Amino acid sequence: MSAHPAAPASAAAESIIGEPEVVEDETSTAAELVSSPYWLALKDAVARVQPLQAKDGSVPDPVDHAEARELVAQIVEGIAGLAPRFPHDDEYLRAVRADFAAWAEAGFGVPDFLSSLVAFRPERHRVDGARHLVVFPMYTQNGSTDRHVEAVLVEVLWPDFIADLEAGDYSNALFVPIRFLDFTAGYDTNSAVLFPESVATSSIPTYTWGAIFADREAARFRRVVREAASVTRLDLPEDAERLLGDQQLAERTFVMWDLIHDRTHMRGDLPFDPFMIKQRMPFFLYSLEELRCDLAAFREAVRIERRLAAEGSPLGDADAELLDHAKLVQYAVLFDRIFRFAITGSRVRNYDGLGGQLLFAWLHQRGVLHWTDTRLTIDWPEVADAVTALGDAIDELYWRSIDRPKTAHWLAAYALITSTLTPNPASVWARGPQALPLDGPPRGLTDAVLDDEFPLSMFYEALDKKMRTVIESTAGITGA
Repeated sequence: MSAHPAAPASAAAESIIGEPEVVEDETSTAAELVSSPYWLALKDAVARVQPLQAKDGSVPDPVDHAEARELVAQIVEGIAGLAPRFPHDDEYLRAVRADFAAWAEAGFGVPDFLSSLVAFRPERHRVDGARHLVVFPMYTQNGSTDRHVEAVLVEVLWPDFIADLEAGDYSNALFVPIRFLDFTAGYDTNSAVLFPESVATSSIPTYTWGAIFADREAARFRRVVREAASVTRLDLPEDAERLLGDQQLAERTFVMWDLIHDRTHMRGDLPFDPFMIKQRMPFFLYSLEELRCDLAAFREAVRIERRLAAEGSPLGDADAELLDHAKLVQYAVLFDRIFRFAITGSRVRNYDGLGGQLLFAWLHQRGVLHWTDTRLTIDWPEVADAVTALGDAIDELYWRSIDRPKTAHWLAAYALITSTLTPNPASVWARGPQALPLDGPPRGLTDAVLDDEFPLSMFYEALDKKMRTVIESTAGITGA
């Protein structure tokens, strides 16, 4: 039911927002949903409209407008046909159809989907198994940087023990853990998040949610860590083996990790904007912030494990499940950081990679992790306290830096990292404060940081060569 290319704008808009004659109900299975003719037509239209779009999401060439109008009509028809399956998203699905119609009627300039973004409120429906159809012009972090139309079908992961955690000491009203059902090209990448700030809008609203694809995180973790353990000849504990062997168990473990990580960005002694939005600063500060949040999740998992283990009496089902996942979160944080993060991505300001290198070296230099006779061994009883100690050191840095000037905080952060990692021999920062432009604007300090300020160690250079193919193979991976 596409609009005719020659139709006037008002007629086209009316056609675009019209309802199809046949709609599908909300009781279908996930398999039926992704094979629905409406979804397949929508997905096809998205794939065909993306090449017409510029980086900012507009369709700049008038020659393409007739085709774009037909494709937008097909997208809107698909949304309308699928809408009865998502009654909890009725307001959003109506608004997004209207936003598509307005974009077409205005001549396909830079899209503004503010109304539909404000209407989309997945955090209000955190029910295990709940599904959402999400269609926006947006970029996909760790994927495409173009704000092109993307569509994704998702399912919420909200097991009872997570609901109990979030309702208690680990409240996080914005957190929405999800898994993929199907997606368009922007998510056939390494992207594992769906954030509202990626959507094309004319102004910045108050963000009320953030979604993370736990199935992608779990699937790539399982593939990479299994291979890394084989390459390094690491004997895995029984619980770690169980985590690698069970996708659903790994997904729930990552949900617990992400719940605590995400809330930590807004908690603690913070000397700066925790998300560092629109702030230009050395990339190693981002590394410490992300690592701080991961180590907070690790520390809280240790705390939960020790509390429940100390209770002595047989635990109820809910506490037993929580205890199990608390143990598994510790393996997930440790292995994902030292095996995947450290050697994933380019060597250009790779802040997650730096965090992985730092954790490995910290444990190695404290005699907890050993690389001897080409074999990796870990003293498991010592791990929890050693990892927690690194988190404490970062917390101490933050607490002290509340009273420091910005440049002094940056220098102290660099000193913390270089107490464990060796910087690039060509680094200006490594020569000390006397070599840095401290009398100018902070930008000069940031510009002095090398793209690869902390090169891979010889251990990681060797590991990278053996793991590169496996890590590259995880692009686009899902729990399926």
